[in-house]
Amino acid sequence: MKSSGTNSPAGTESRGGGEAGGGPPAPGSGAWELLLPATAAPARQRGRALRSALREAIRSGRLAAGTRLPSSRELAAELGVSRGLVTEAYEQLVAESYLRSGRGAGTWVSVGVRPALHGARDLAPRAPGVRVDFRPGTPDLSLFPRAAWAATQRAVIGRLPHSALGYPDPRGLPELREALAALLTRRRGVVADPDRLVVCSGVAQAATLLGFVLRGQGLSAVGVEDPGSPEHASLFASTGLGVVALPLDDEGLAVDPLLASGVRAVVTTPAHQFPTGIGYSAGRRSRLLAWARARDAVIMEDDYDGDFRYDRAPVGALQGLDPEQVAYTGSVSKSLVPGLRLGWLIAPASMTDAIVERKRTMDLGNPAIDQAVLADFITRGGYDRQLRRCRRAYRERRDAMVGALREHFPGVVISGIAAGLHIIARLPERYGAEGVFLDRAAGAGIALRPLRDYATAGGPDGDDDAVRLVLGYAHLTPADIARGVGLLARARVRDQR
Repeated sequence: MKSSGTNSPAGTESRGGGEAGGGPPAPGSGAWELLLPATAAPARQRGRALRSALREAIRSGRLAAGTRLPSSRELAAELGVSRGLVTEAYEQLVAESYLRSGRGAGTWVSVGVRPALHGARDLAPRAPGVRVDFRPGTPDLSLFPRAAWAATQRAVIGRLPHSALGYPDPRGLPELREALAALLTRRRGVVADPDRLVVCSGVAQAATLLGFVLRGQGLSAVGVEDPGSPEHASLFASTGLGVVALPLDDEGLAVDPLLASGVRAVVTTPAHQFPTGIGYSAGRRSRLLAWARARDAVIMEDDYDGDFRYDRAPVGALQGLDPEQVAYTGSVSKSLVPGLRLGWLIAPASMTDAIVERKRTMDLGNPAIDQAVLADFITRGGYDRQLRRCRRAYRERRDAMVGALREHFPGVVISGIAAGLHIIARLPERYGAEGVFLDRAAGAGIALRPLRDYATAGGPDGDDDAVRLVLGYAHLTPADIARGVGLLARARVRDQR
C-alpha cells in the first residue's frame, strides 16, 4: 500500500500510519539542528555522538512522545552522514525503548519515555543579596592550605600501593587512625586507641552512628543542650531517637534537670559550649561523669572549637577522664574546611563493634585517598601549622569584632570570647525590641542569627525584647567586620529618623 500525504517520506520506514504526533518536520527545518553537533565528532565517534544526541532530544522533550522520525535516508541526507550511521542509531534506540518501529509503520518516539527534569540545583547554604553575613558556623575557607594540600596529595598518590585503592577498613585507614590518635592524645588529652577510632564524614555522621547504636540498645531519647546546636536534634531524630531539651547554667549543663529527665545519653560541648561559649567548670565535669557512671549512661562529647582557645591553653577533652562513658567526636571542618567531610568518633569499648558494623553498612568507608592525604598532612606537621595560622587569624578577627561592637554600640555586653569562631552580643534596651532590630538589619542586607534561634525547646530564650545575637567572625576579614558593624549601626539610625 502506497503512503499518502505530502509529509510521508518515501521508503519502507516511512509507510504506515496515523499516530499522535503526525509526520516528521520538513527537511531543512530547525527540528534536527540539535543533531548537527554530533556530525562534527571524529568519524569513529560519530555514531555514539548521534545516538547520544537523539537520546537527549527525547529526554528533554524536544522530540515529544508520538513524534514520527524521518526515514534513515532523509535524516542522513539532512545531516550529511551515511545512511548506515542513522540506521544503526535508530536500531540501538529501538532496542533501548526510546524509539519504536515496525515494518511499514515508520519510526516513532516511544510513548513510554518520560522527559527528564534538567538543571542541577545547588542546595548548599547561600546568602544571596546579603552585604555582610554575621551568621556563625563557617570558617574562613580561603585559609585552606591549597598548595600544601596539593603537594601532599601528589606525593601520597605517587606512593600509594594499588591495594590501598580498594574498599578501606570501615574504621578508616590504619595510618590515619594512628595519626589522629597521636594528634588527639597530644592536643586534646583524649584516650585514643587507634582500634577504637572510627573515621567519619564529620561530627554529623558520628552522631548518626551513635544514635543508631543507642536506639539498638533500647534507648528512646537523648538529652541535648538548650540552647544548643539545632543539628543535634535533627540528626538523632533521623535515627528514631527523641530529644529532651536540658537547660544550661553558668557552669554548663544543669545537673538537676538532667537527673530528673531520666535519659541515659546526652550530647555536650564542654570545651566551648555552642552557642553560649561557656566552658564547663571542673565541678560540672565531675558531676556529669558521676551521673554517667551511676546510670551507666553515655555522654557524647562534641569537641566543638576545642582547638581554638585564644587567651590560655585549650581545656582538655572530657573523654580523657572516662573513656568508657564518653564518646568523643570531632572533625577538620573548622581547622581545614567542611567540604573535606572528615571527622572521627572514639566510642566506649562496649559500643565500638556495633558502631563499626553500622559504619560498614552505611557507606563502606570514607574515600581512601583523602584519608591517606590527611594522615600524611598530620604526621608531617602540616596540620599543626594550619592550626597556628588559623588561631592567629581568628584571634585578630575576634578582637576586631569586639572593638567594632564597643565603638558602634556603647553598653553592649559581650560573652563567649575566650574561644571559638563566634561571640554573643547583648545590646542595651535602647536598641529596641529584637524583632524590629532584626528586620532593620535584614533591610540593610546584614544577615544575623539571634540567640533564640538555638533554643532547643522551641521557645524564646530569655527576655523577649532583649537583642541577643550570635555573631560569627571567622569567615570575615577585620575590614569586613568593621564595615558590617558600621552598616548595622547606621541602619538603626536611619530607621529611627
